[in-house]
Amino acid sequence: MYKRIVLFFIFLGYAFGAFAQESDTTKVENESGEVPVISYSLSPKQYKIEDIKVTGVKNYDDFVLIGFSGLSVGDMITVPGEEITAAVNRFWKHGLFSDVKILASKIQDDKVWLEIRLKQRPRISEVNYNGIKKGEREDLEAKLNLKKGFQITPNLIDRAKIVIQKFFDGKGFKNVDVQIVQKDDVSKEGEVIVDINIDKNEKTKINQIIFTGNSMLKDADLKKAMKKTNEKFAWKRWKTSIKEMFSTKKFVTEEYEKDKKNIIDKYNELGYRDAVLLADSVINHDEKTVDVYLSISEGQKYYLKDINFVGNTQYPTDQLMAILGMKPGEVYNQKKLNERLTTDDDAVSNIYYNNGYLFFGADPVEVEVENDSIALEIRIQEGPQATINRIIINGNDRLYEDIVRRELRTKPGMLFSREDLIRSVRELAQMGHFDPENMNPNPVPDAENGTVDIQYNLVSKANDQVEFSAGWGQTGVIGKLSLKFTNFSMKNFLNPSTYKGIIPQGEGQTLTLSGQTNGRYYQAYSISFMDPWFGGKRPNTLSVSAYFSMQTDISSNYLSSSSYGMNPYYGMYGNSMYGNSMYGNSMYGNYGNYELAYDPDKSIKMLGLSIGYGKRLNWPDDYFQFMLTLNYQLYMMKDWAYFLVQNGNSHNVNMELMLQRNSVDNPLYTRRGSQFSVSVSATPPYSLWDGKDYASMADNDEGKFNFIEYHKWKFKAKIFSPLAPLTVKRTPVLMSRIEYGFLGHYNKNKRSPFETFYMGGDGMSGYSSTYATETIGLRGYENGSIAGNNGYNSYGYAYSRLAMELRYPFLLEPTSTIYGLAFVEAGNAWQNLKDFSPFDLKRSAGVGVRIFLPMIGMMGIDWAYGFDKVNGQRTAGGSNFHFIIGQEF
Repeated sequence: MYKRIVLFFIFLGYAFGAFAQESDTTKVENESGEVPVISYSLSPKQYKIEDIKVTGVKNYDDFVLIGFSGLSVGDMITVPGEEITAAVNRFWKHGLFSDVKILASKIQDDKVWLEIRLKQRPRISEVNYNGIKKGEREDLEAKLNLKKGFQITPNLIDRAKIVIQKFFDGKGFKNVDVQIVQKDDVSKEGEVIVDINIDKNEKTKINQIIFTGNSMLKDADLKKAMKKTNEKFAWKRWKTSIKEMFSTKKFVTEEYEKDKKNIIDKYNELGYRDAVLLADSVINHDEKTVDVYLSISEGQKYYLKDINFVGNTQYPTDQLMAILGMKPGEVYNQKKLNERLTTDDDAVSNIYYNNGYLFFGADPVEVEVENDSIALEIRIQEGPQATINRIIINGNDRLYEDIVRRELRTKPGMLFSREDLIRSVRELAQMGHFDPENMNPNPVPDAENGTVDIQYNLVSKANDQVEFSAGWGQTGVIGKLSLKFTNFSMKNFLNPSTYKGIIPQGEGQTLTLSGQTNGRYYQAYSISFMDPWFGGKRPNTLSVSAYFSMQTDISSNYLSSSSYGMNPYYGMYGNSMYGNSMYGNSMYGNYGNYELAYDPDKSIKMLGLSIGYGKRLNWPDDYFQFMLTLNYQLYMMKDWAYFLVQNGNSHNVNMELMLQRNSVDNPLYTRRGSQFSVSVSATPPYSLWDGKDYASMADNDEGKFNFIEYHKWKFKAKIFSPLAPLTVKRTPVLMSRIEYGFLGHYNKNKRSPFETFYMGGDGMSGYSSTYATETIGLRGYENGSIAGNNGYNSYGYAYSRLAMELRYPFLLEPTSTIYGLAFVEAGNAWQNLKDFSPFDLKRSAGVGVRIFLPMIGMMGIDWAYGFDKVNGQRTAGGSNFHFIIGQEF
């Protein structure tokens, strides 16, 4: 006869601790609620599972939980036995349940009916972060797994505390306190509100770093080797620790571990190959600072006895030794050895990588150590030459794929070359359509076939620009609209079905449309087109542009109504576009009637056309480009009282030849490379054959400048030098600049009043460009204040400019690029070539910031102080702010 009983089993081990939450977990109960005690002295008996049901949970299907238990209908289990215990443990280890029971609801003969009774842990209804900033909260939300709707478990809470502490430890808060509190959400059954209370306390700084055991290297040398672990600045140590004033003072565990390695690397660099860190400790000095103790065993200094290459068949040992640059007798510098073998741009590995030997390896082995001398054997594994199999481009959604591929120096069938890979990345960055900070070429070698696939993982970014500006001036609203489309497709212009948006796109051509107006007083319009691969087969550039501008004079009636009788265009040459010009200056205040200002009978108009063709050269290298441009400008003046030529038309027909070299790695934030250009533009020498006596003609004779003549020479150079390894994303960069310009003449009595140099200020092209003068910036001085007095005499026939800028990036993302700069510069302009003096310069210094937004372009502001006097003024240039829009200074 069988009794109907219910058995519930609990065993020792991991589950026992968890089951202790319930007082009845070691009992069985039957249907009537009787609770007999189990006798473990009885022999175990086998039962067949007849049915399994799950109770006490929501949001989970029964078959899922039954499957997770490892039990199934029809199984034979032992009571007491391990099967039930194992099933219970599985649920506990899952962490989603606060109570687990497996009951026998019925036993008949050799059959058992089981009930899996679970108590579900609550779900999160809301998470609150207290004690931290918004940015810190957003960073933590991305790292933690505490989200609305998730079940909260002890493991989840423990992990969250560890992640939060590690996150703030990385920011220098070593003593952060974290409390995670759960409270029932009364409005939602089975859900809790989680409050994460964080007290960062004070940043942990380093009071002192104490070294013991070092005799060959001074404490200061070792502290210098520690890049991120630095003592709190103390004036008593300033003579030996100047770097403390500018270095990071917080203690960060992760950086500390790196700096311990840097100390050993410093010893290895100096030949102390056996140097080891015996012990280190970090001890609280007070609530805010710690002391760091480091015990070092230096060992002895080693020198190179001999160096041999073995395994090299493609390149002779003499050639590899010359590239290595290390000789017997030198200090055994392990850092230099590694750099010369693998990491430097001209390392031994690169001569192999650039010739297809992708599977190359170099292993330096110490074959003999005798006293303080070490013999090295550099074992070369050349492997086969790898051929490029496939080129895979990921992330391009802006350009036609053939437009991207034509920029690549890596082609299927070619031998692999690391140099070509790096150059391809540079060319893609120059296109401007992909984020230069996130270009990740990935060679995927196949050693079996001796081939390699190259993946270019790109991040597209918007590159078109829209500029719209408006302001209010003396004569009304001044407005400008400029549209720059950098991905234009001329061949699809007449095929509207290919348009993306309002224009055809995909070929990387540039179309720029611009309009600027002040109503009847000033109008300017321009259009330009540039194709970087004219014809589609070679990187030859074609550019075409046209522009027209018109400006009226101020009526004499208006002048007579004003209490001022001065030149209304005073600011046109002396200041920026609107800064102190007729529209922005209070020269007229509220005098006169605005309607009387307009005088259509006094005006200047300018029409310009140009066409240019550029060719990439292969010699001296393929960074060089030669450009030929034909230009035509027509100046039409009618009673224009404020310029050298007041009436008539002046024609400027010139040809410009330019040779330039551009090897910069990134057009937005350049880390390395250079830009050089030398150009000459010249008109025909009309005075040699037109038979006119220019010596007897007045300067304002309209016939004197009917055809303008000149020859203009310019030289510009920029060099970018990184001040940290290029692997560091936020690399500070030193930019050096030098520029010279000269405007010459064929006839001293016919010096051109056009194409002169308008120097000073922000270098922005304003109204001065209407008069065909070239604007040259010199921060710290007012616009156009260098060379000559204000008015039309403020021009130069020669100029010189030198500058150095220290740049540091704050943000390098596809959405924006922001960097700060500090600069010193000097320059001058001269009205006569004979007065040119390269050392007679006006000096200035200052700081600034640049912001590049894809839809707007480059913007910036500089503050500069000019140290020298100009044009006989009593005071120096002084403090000046300069605004940059649409261009880099």
